[in-house]
Amino acid sequence: MHNHAKSGVHQTPLARRHIDTPRPAMNRRQFTARASLAAAALAAPLVHLQPAEPPRRLRIGQIGTQHPHAAGKLAAVLKYPETFEFIGIVEADADRREAVKNEPPYRGLRWLQEEELLATEGLRAVAVETAIAELVPTAIRCLHAGHHVHVDKPAGDSLDECRAMHRLATERGLTVQMGYMFRYNPAFQLAHRVVREGWLGDITEVSGMIGKYADDASRREFATYPGGGMFELACHLIDQLVYLLGAPAKVTAHTRRSFPAKDTFADNQLAVFDYPQAIATIRCNHIDPFGTERRQFSLTGTQGTLEIRPLEPPRARLGLDRPQGDLLRGYQDVGFPPLAGRYDAEFLDLARVLRGEKSFAWDAAHDIATHQAVLRAADML
Repeated sequence: MHNHAKSGVHQTPLARRHIDTPRPAMNRRQFTARASLAAAALAAPLVHLQPAEPPRRLRIGQIGTQHPHAAGKLAAVLKYPETFEFIGIVEADADRREAVKNEPPYRGLRWLQEEELLATEGLRAVAVETAIAELVPTAIRCLHAGHHVHVDKPAGDSLDECRAMHRLATERGLTVQMGYMFRYNPAFQLAHRVVREGWLGDITEVSGMIGKYADDASRREFATYPGGGMFELACHLIDQLVYLLGAPAKVTAHTRRSFPAKDTFADNQLAVFDYPQAIATIRCNHIDPFGTERRQFSLTGTQGTLEIRPLEPPRARLGLDRPQGDLLRGYQDVGFPPLAGRYDAEFLDLARVLRGEKSFAWDAAHDIATHQAVLRAADML
């Protein structure tokens, strides 16, 4: 389903414009204006944030409120009533349900038992937003009931269960959309395009950092995941890495548990991903007071580099060793229009897929390869 290279050696790039005659001298104002216009064109959104026409509403529900993204995912669905008919929400934990029922976006919603939701006539899809350990088992129950699923990340602690989920969906002709949050981020869509079109030449290096400072309460929660932050948070960047370069030949995990007298949380981690012509590194640090601000992702090839920092709201810097189309040699900053919301585009894309208007750019083989890489990077496989 993808058109990207799987080995780190890119497919033949599009024809490039070579300029053999000297260019007139260009002052800084002319350079900045031209670079900004070219960068803006290159960064044009690749996913339209408008519901597809005609607006046939899709019946959807949600199971779970305990995933860190649960409230945000629900808010995104509720934002588009012309696209989605929200049926109701399930929360098996009565204490949790009582705690959130009067909070936005849960206030005023219909609360159901799981069996009620799955038996709803005309239900098309379920957003699975449970605790991580319950994501895949819950998704499998939804698939058995005949419903498409949006499943938040990561896909549990078992590679076999992840494979079983996708196998069941394939057998039943159903869709699994994994909720990795950077898939529709315009800076990463720019990265997809730059790599696909060969602007950077052969990719030799990828580097990513995603972290945040975890207080004691967060540490106790994260310590329940043996793979620490690499499993729970850095999976977003690993998803992007696998999409850009394919499945790595080898993954080496480096894990530190900085305060063993306090807890078992893996709070400082590095994973090295080996490819035939590239080396990639992903870091996840939960003892960094500026972890959120320092989140970044970069890829470098034989003809240039692309740096994304910050990841949200995204900004990028593109460096080229030669002109590419209307882009100039050297560094140029790339800005992006404000996002409608972090999760809006993924649910609008889900609607188009379920209407049969398109296919996902991420198939089951990619999702499984990503999960295998996540488990290895988190030292869980």
